[in-house]
Amino acid sequence: MKTERKTAIVTGAAGGMGRAICAKFVANGYFVVAGDANAEALQDTTTALNKIGENALARPGDLRSKAYCEDLIDTAINLTGRLDALVNNSGIITRGTILETSDEDWERTFDINLTAIFYTCRRAVRFMKENGGGSIVNISSTWGVYPGPSHAAYCASKAAVATFSKCLGRDHAGDGIRVNAVCPGEIDTPMLRSGFVHRGFDPATAVAELSRSNPLGRLGEPENIADAMFFLSSDAACFIAGTTLEVAGAKAVY
Repeated sequence: MKTERKTAIVTGAAGGMGRAICAKFVANGYFVVAGDANAEALQDTTTALNKIGENALARPGDLRSKAYCEDLIDTAINLTGRLDALVNNSGIITRGTILETSDEDWERTFDINLTAIFYTCRRAVRFMKENGGGSIVNISSTWGVYPGPSHAAYCASKAAVATFSKCLGRDHAGDGIRVNAVCPGEIDTPMLRSGFVHRGFDPATAVAELSRSNPLGRLGEPENIADAMFFLSSDAACFIAGTTLEVAGAKAVY
């Protein structure tokens, strides 16, 4: 299916933010190759996107696998003949101080939040460098820029993503490849609400309390992150590279 339409890859496509990101790119004329470990939810995502045409392909798999990370890039290129945008949206939240963090917690957090991005970016940069450039946007966090308490592995991994994105942005701007990171604050997603349930809180009450603590009076919505991701991938951001964009409603971590 070689196409003149622009092509984007979105990881973590079955989650709240991922679905919104995929929908944003499709609404702007892109074909999306969508990746996620949850095959059933991923299929639901692409089925919805394909109701109005051939807009997306589900490619489920485990981001802890180097082969899968590289296959996502190869699939998009082989199917459409191009790769215009890579959106590394997938990530996990690991809670706990260092004394509460197991070896497996640490390894899994860095495998998914950072190492997978290394693999997808390396494969994408190699193609983009030889084919006119492109855009890469990685998901970091405000907690990767201003670390919060009791999330040692999560904060460290997201800080690494922010710095890694800046490094790539500087190294490959001359190749026509713009690499940036988005740093979300508190976003009202199923992952956020399930975290409250896991800790014994009523999610509706917790979300309402968090909303009051934000200067804008609410939590962010997945669509707010999708807007930022698409903006950085678009021509409107043609002079933005090697930086981080905080999307947090002016709320400080502390």
